Amino acid sequence: MTKLTLDDISDLRAYERERDEFRRDVIELKKKRRVQIGEILTLLFENRRTIRFQIQEMARIEKIISDDGIETELRVYNPLIPEPGQLCATLFIELTSDDALRDWLPKLVGIEKAVGLRLPDGEIVPAVVDEEHERQLTREEITASVHYVRWELTADQVERFAAGPVAVVCTHPAYPAEAVLAGATVAELVADLRNGG
Repeated sequence: MTKLTLDDISDLRAYERERDEFRRDVIELKKKRRVQIGEILTLLFENRRTIRFQIQEMARIEKIISDDGIETELRVYNPLIPEPGQLCATLFIELTSDDALRDWLPKLVGIEKAVGLRLPDGEIVPAVVDEEHERQLTREEITASVHYVRWELTADQVERFAAGPVAVVCTHPAYPAEAVLAGATVAELVADLRNGG
C-alpha cells in the first residue's frame, strides 16, 4: 500500500532524531523530482517520501501531537501519493514580491488546468486538478500560488512516457512555456507510474 498511515509518522521526539538525515535525503530526492517551467512555474512531483516529509514537518512546526491531528494531515496529503498509472504534483507559482503577486496571480487564473505532459508522439495528457483542493483554491478573479494536480495515464501511455523524451507543457495564454524532463526525472516518474509512489 502506498498511502501513509499513522504508524508511518514518527512522534516529535523520534522525528527530531532522524530529521537531519531524512531532510538531506528528501532534498536530494526533490532535485530529481522538481521541474522548472519558464521563469515562475515549478512542479514538484510528489511521492510517499516527499509527502511523509511534508507531514512530519507540518507536525513539527505546528506541534501536532495527537493522533487526530496527524490523521487530519494524512487525509489532506495522502491524495498526493500516486497510485500506479498516476503522477501527482504540487504546482508552485514562485513570485517573491507583492507587486509580482498582484500582477501575475489575476493573469494566471486556470493555470492548474493548463499544464500537461507531452509524450514522445506529441500526445498531451492534461492535468487533473485535485477536487478537494480545487474547491478551496480556485477563484474566478485570482489564482492561488500553490495547486495540486495529477495525471492519469493508461498502460500504453506509461510505456510511451518511459521511452521519452517527455515535456511538461503549459498552454495558459498568459504563460506559454515548456520544459523537457531530464533523464533522472523520467526514471523517478516511471517508477511512480509502474509501482505507485
